Amino acid sequence: MFTGIIESIGEITNKVAEGTNVHLTIESDLAGELKVDQSIAHNGVCLTVTKLHNDSFEVTAVAETLLKSNLGKVNVGDKLNLERCMKAGGRFDGHIVQGHVDQTGTCTGVSDQDGSWIFDFEFDPKNGNIVVEKGSICVNGVSLTCFNTTENSFSVAIIPYTYEHTNFHQLKTGDQVNLEFDVIGKYVKKILSKT
Repeated sequence: MFTGIIESIGEITNKVAEGTNVHLTIESDLAGELKVDQSIAHNGVCLTVTKLHNDSFEVTAVAETLLKSNLGKVNVGDKLNLERCMKAGGRFDGHIVQGHVDQTGTCTGVSDQDGSWIFDFEFDPKNGNIVVEKGSICVNGVSLTCFNTTENSFSVAIIPYTYEHTNFHQLKTGDQVNLEFDVIGKYVKKILSKT
């Protein structure tokens, strides 16, 4: 389980396809603190550390992950938001994040607010996911509050710290992002759909 509070930005230094899997090598200042079998969220996708090097680590993404997330489109040099799983007894500074991306969305606008930024996103509503005004959303692994919500879109406000310490500073209109919708909202919707 994660909280959507990004610890570090990692850079992809190698990408190798093997059958339907893709092995990624990621350079990160977290590498020295990791161990094999540890779960790390990469742009919000929970992957298992398979190998360790001095300043990097390796993970494997399977076909389902590549299909449902933006990890299928990443390349060497791309930056990923990284978060280690939450420690028992840790603080929930964000919200409950599973590391299971529901679908991708598209950035439809970025506006500079003279000290902060507003990012607009759209997603396909056919998958049944919902956003709630002032509710939680996880975008590329970042816990955020959404507003201007519609059936298929929402906006988020990004403060300078988040802009600088996540890959939001590289995000532009047309880019694909990973979306994990609020788990509580998903369960409530599932229960109500059966009544």
